Amino acid sequence: MKCFFKLTLILFCYIHFSSKSQANDLLYIGQATVDITPALPVAVTGQFNLRIAEKAETPIIVSVLVLETRRNKQIADLAIMVSCDLLYIPTDLIREVRQEVKKRIPDMDISKIILNATHTHTAPVLADEGEYSIPKEGVTQVRDYRSFFVKQVSAGIAAAWNNRAEGSVAWGFSYAVAGYNRRISYSDGTSGMSSKTDLPEFQNLEGSEDHDINTLFFWDKKGKIIATVIGVASPSQEVEGRYAVNADYWHDVREGMKKRFGKEVCVVAWLGAAGDLTPHIRYRQAADDRMRELRKLSRTEEIARRIVLSVEEAYAAVKDDRHSALLLEHKTEMLPLPERLVTQKDYTEANAFVTNAQKQIAADPKAADNLYRMMKWQEATLDRHKKQQTNLKPVYDMELHVIRLGDVAICTNEFELFSDYGIRIQSRSKALQTFVIQLAGSPAWGAYLPTEKAVRGGAYSAVIHSSLIGPQGGQVLVDRTVELINGFYP
Repeated sequence: MKCFFKLTLILFCYIHFSSKSQANDLLYIGQATVDITPALPVAVTGQFNLRIAEKAETPIIVSVLVLETRRNKQIADLAIMVSCDLLYIPTDLIREVRQEVKKRIPDMDISKIILNATHTHTAPVLADEGEYSIPKEGVTQVRDYRSFFVKQVSAGIAAAWNNRAEGSVAWGFSYAVAGYNRRISYSDGTSGMSSKTDLPEFQNLEGSEDHDINTLFFWDKKGKIIATVIGVASPSQEVEGRYAVNADYWHDVREGMKKRFGKEVCVVAWLGAAGDLTPHIRYRQAADDRMRELRKLSRTEEIARRIVLSVEEAYAAVKDDRHSALLLEHKTEMLPLPERLVTQKDYTEANAFVTNAQKQIAADPKAADNLYRMMKWQEATLDRHKKQQTNLKPVYDMELHVIRLGDVAICTNEFELFSDYGIRIQSRSKALQTFVIQLAGSPAWGAYLPTEKAVRGGAYSAVIHSSLIGPQGGQVLVDRTVELINGFYP
């Protein structure tokens, strides 16, 4: 019995003092905001037809947050979070940003840099391999905008790195309705995306909705708020079809946050698992519009009103629960995900479409404005099919980041991840609160990651051309993410 008591005491002391040592890592915070609004005119992405923007209705920006902990005056761990008003961020562009940062800050561990997109459909084209048939003259070229983006973002990261100083953090949680499920199920077993609900055959919304608003608040050593993180499971595509540059509802969120917390506060936008969600209302729109019009607000202003109100509610509750000494752990790995296989039927249909589109464009080059991107989209499926003839078990290596910051976990993925997967991760996570960040990078084509139900139902976001990774890979992503998160909580 005496031996048992001694062993218990030893274990208690080890756990107590080990945890105390880790919990005393001092938090350092750096932040910066930089403008990435392009020179006009510029081609904007997010629709199948070519759109040349002649005006910028709002600026588009990058928000940089550097988090670092120090133990005995040495860096214990760090995370550099970069939120971008973009539709997507190609993985090769992230490599270019990291390489440029390395030139500026040789000692930085650039593998800890994370870039994520807010998924606004009114931001410049970034894919350098011919996403659209863009005129060669009279508009900003993709390569030129990419160079500008790399320069601006690397400068922003350097600025945030150089101004990091001791500070504190609090985490909050609240609710706001910003996104709605856009996958519509019908009685014949099919699904539509953003399709009609006012039909006799309408059955239900296919998947989940996530109205959580996850927040982080950061203060400097003097107690001045310097940055916030707002996690919302809704893409910023309320004004998605415009021929303009526009940050969508995040611009209005930032304006609302400035009024509430001051002009100097850096607002970092994290898009949660929202591949099947949209800010567009699927039903009861008339009632919602009436309330909005009585408030004299646009749709983006109304979404922002809800989000800012929820942030204020969280802030009021957590502002005195600040942590300046805590545990920060950041793990990153390349996760091999099994690719979704292209069937012979998929190949035949894609080949027929591409052949017909090529003929139409050859007969009338102007047809490329509406056909070119759809053709390239399906050409990528043909390329996948060809590769799969020699590699029967193809995989895609996705960069995965999992972070513990005190009681919260943060995890990333490169996809338009359907909301069910985000809920699976959060449900199984041992963290008090779990932030899911999608579109932290993006494969060239096929960024949607649909569920089993969605694949059965069909429609745009679940067809083979939209989906490099299918439900099998989605579950691998969930399982490994949860494993890494829960490894932080032995």
